[in-house]
Amino acid sequence: MASPSDLRIAVICSSNMNRSMEAHAFLSKKGFDVKSYGTGDKVKIPGSAADKPNIYDFGTSYEEIYLDLLQKDKSLYTQNGLLHTLDRNRRIKSHPEKFQECDEKFDILITCEERVYDQVVEYMESKTPTDNSIVHVINIDIQDNLEEAVIGAFFNK
Repeated sequence: MASPSDLRIAVICSSNMNRSMEAHAFLSKKGFDVKSYGTGDKVKIPGSAADKPNIYDFGTSYEEIYLDLLQKDKSLYTQNGLLHTLDRNRRIKSHPEKFQECDEKFDILITCEERVYDQVVEYMESKTPTDNSIVHVINIDIQDNLEEAVIGAFFNK
């Protein structure tokens, strides 16, 4: 039987900030070879109001985002858990990554919502096959909040 580290897994959400990173952390601790990505145009996280999200380019480091939110409103972003989330993220990898810019091959792609699943399948269908390898694309709908991300990570095991 194959060991967990023999499977190459990608976990994908929209911004590579919450759901995919929670699953990334969980699966890594279980010994899986896992990477995480987002499919959105930008990294969008809650701001001071529902209609005022904080928006960053993919590639902006988690450290830079952390320091930006710390400077904007330490109390708000501590209370809503974003500073904790960013602290976890920067211990896993340096910055959010966009799935469509990734050249790696995976055995399993796990998406965290139907819209992301559709984007991943569309992207995969648009690529020219190089070796006819098989990839399994699985969607697990996880609401984009801190509590659901933790619960959703357990479904990925």
